[in-house]
Amino acid sequence: MSEHRTGGGDPAHTLRLLWRQTDGPRRGPRQGRSLDEIVTVAIELADTEGLESVTMRALAQAVGVAPMTLYTYVPGKAELLDLMLDLIYTNMERPDRSGEPWQTRVAAVAADNRSLFTAHPWAAEVATGRPPLGPGQMTKYEYELRAFDGTGLDDVTRDAALTYVLDFVRAAARSSAEARSAQQESAWTDEQWWTANAPLLAQVLDERRFPTAVRVGAAAGAAQNAAYNPDQAYEFGLARILDGLTTLITATLDGTAPT
Repeated sequence: MSEHRTGGGDPAHTLRLLWRQTDGPRRGPRQGRSLDEIVTVAIELADTEGLESVTMRALAQAVGVAPMTLYTYVPGKAELLDLMLDLIYTNMERPDRSGEPWQTRVAAVAADNRSLFTAHPWAAEVATGRPPLGPGQMTKYEYELRAFDGTGLDDVTRDAALTYVLDFVRAAARSSAEARSAQQESAWTDEQWWTANAPLLAQVLDERRFPTAVRVGAAAGAAQNAAYNPDQAYEFGLARILDGLTTLITATLDGTAPT
C-alpha cells in the first residue's frame, strides 16, 4: 500500500477549509457546488476505486466541473485528503455510553473505528501523525477520550491508551484489507488455495525439521479454516488490549501504578 499522510498542505489554509472559515466575499462567478458536496464525491470515489484514483482531474470529472474550477474549492489533494478524513469522522455515530463500564466503552470505540475502515478502506492507509484538526477530528477525539472516564488515568496516559487502541484497530484493518486483496487477486478462497497446494506443502514442510511450526500451524489453520482469519485476529488482539488496560487501570485506581 502506498503511504499517504495528513497535514501535507498549507496548515493555515487547511484549517480555514476544515472549519469553513472564509477570507471574505469571493470574487468571480458563484460556485455551483458546496465544499461538502465536493468532498463527499471524493470520498465516494476513494471508496469505490481507491485513494490513488482521487486526482484533482478525476474528481473534477466526477463532480462535473472543469479542473480549474475545482481549485477554487480546494487547492490540492493534500488539503482534500484532510477534508475527506474529517468528513468521515464527522459522520460517525456517537451514542451515549456514559452509563456503561469502561471496557464496554473502549471496545465500542474500537468497533466504531473498525466499521469506519470497513466502510472507507482507504482511510487505514493514511498516516495521521499530523491529524487534521477539524471539527470532525476534534469531536471524535473528545468522544473517544471519554471512553476512559472513571479509570483514574491522567491526561497523558489517557491519550496514550486511546492511541494504543486506535493503532491496533488501524493495523488490524490494514491486515484485513491485504487478506481481501490477496483473495480477490487470486480468485481463490484460502481454503481452496490450501487444498490445491496441500500435496506440495506436505513434501516441503518436514515435521522433523519444523515440529512446532507444523503442529501449531496445522492447529491454527484447522481452527480458523485459513492461515489468517481477520475477525479472529481482531477479537483476540482486542481482548489482550483490554486485559493490559485492566491491569494498568486497576493499579492506577489502587495507587500502585508506577509513576
